Amino acid sequence: MKLKVRLTLAATLVLSLCGMTHAATELVIATVNNGHMIEMQKHTKEFEAANPGITLKWVTLEEGVLRQRVTTDIATKGGQFDVMTIGMYETPIWGKKGWLTEIKPDAAYDVNDLLPAIRDGLSVDGKLYAAPFYGESSMLMYRKDLADKVGVKVSDHPTWTEVKDLAAKINDPKDGVYGICLRGKPGWGDNMAFLSTLVNTYGGQWFDMKWKPQLESKPWKTAINFYVDLLNKYGPPGSSANSFNEILALYNEGKCGMWVDATIAASFITDPKQSKVADKVAFAQAPIAVTPKGANWLWAWALAIPAGSQKVEAATKFVTWATSKDYINLIGKEVGWGHVPTGTRKSTYTNAEFLKVARFAAAEKAAIDSANPNDATLPKSPYVGVQYAAIPEFQAIGTTVGQQMSAALAGKISVDAALKASQLAAERQMTRAGYYK
Repeated sequence: MKLKVRLTLAATLVLSLCGMTHAATELVIATVNNGHMIEMQKHTKEFEAANPGITLKWVTLEEGVLRQRVTTDIATKGGQFDVMTIGMYETPIWGKKGWLTEIKPDAAYDVNDLLPAIRDGLSVDGKLYAAPFYGESSMLMYRKDLADKVGVKVSDHPTWTEVKDLAAKINDPKDGVYGICLRGKPGWGDNMAFLSTLVNTYGGQWFDMKWKPQLESKPWKTAINFYVDLLNKYGPPGSSANSFNEILALYNEGKCGMWVDATIAASFITDPKQSKVADKVAFAQAPIAVTPKGANWLWAWALAIPAGSQKVEAATKFVTWATSKDYINLIGKEVGWGHVPTGTRKSTYTNAEFLKVARFAAAEKAAIDSANPNDATLPKSPYVGVQYAAIPEFQAIGTTVGQQMSAALAGKISVDAALKASQLAAERQMTRAGYYK
């Protein structure tokens, strides 16, 4: 009888320990509600089957909300997330602060296959602190059928003047087609991602070499006035509320004649299952004005593991799986090569199956290769970054400026007033942070 009781207790203890082990390897993953991330979630069972004992729990958020949540969590050591989706802005800053765990993949991962610009942007002192899920630059995506109809041939390297002229010619609101769609929704990674590149190409910068904000400079005034005028004349109504996902939906419905935005959009707008104009789209490099410097951004959505995590081994398995060649091949074979996450690996751009369906591949890679975060402005700048300044204070500054620019676009405030308010807010932030007295 005593033996039976002991065996029962032993069995109970084993089951209890198994349950504790199982609970300890549930990974909570914070990610953004973009198409490629949503697709990744559909393959949860495949990862779990290959990694018994690890289960995935997803927290999927809109871009701005994601940034707020993960920033708060990591800064306060909240421990809500085991894996975070972050970008090139956060990774080097947080890596230097010791907030992230170094990513140490095995040899099979082939870290040297990562595109140099993307890998460098996610590293600190040669150490990788986030693995790129997809990378991107920005480029012009346009309706070739509409351009042909008005007799305009778009060059591979168009100017903003040429873009505005074409927008005027193809703008047809009565028929539900607008000349151009551009981001207007406020946020340092929303409207300011695009507007920073516009300011760059007009010869502007966020800060001069003394860290003085330059928001009332001539390039900023010229660029923002151009943008407001362009969208008010040839953009869709309510542009001040549109960012990537909103414009993607408009474009796929055939309502946008042109769109300058993330290269990653190309795989969605050329997909006949998603886009009504899939066979009518063509691509060119991001338009330029005064200088080609900083005309197109550089970004990667990447997966990172917070420092102090108790689940580093399991988290590393997931991060390396989701950003591997094998994952790209999985999506290519199961979903289609036009749907793979791009912009991360050299091998993707030499894959015959991918090149066969990705009409945008050459333009996308050219854009990524040409973006230089270390030399993105015509005047010399003290910061690294194309569409952002890689300093901790930029997130707050960019968010505030984004709100002012959105208000100007909506006609609630003049461009000059919006830039003045932005300048004052930026100066306050930089003074408080001790950049100058």
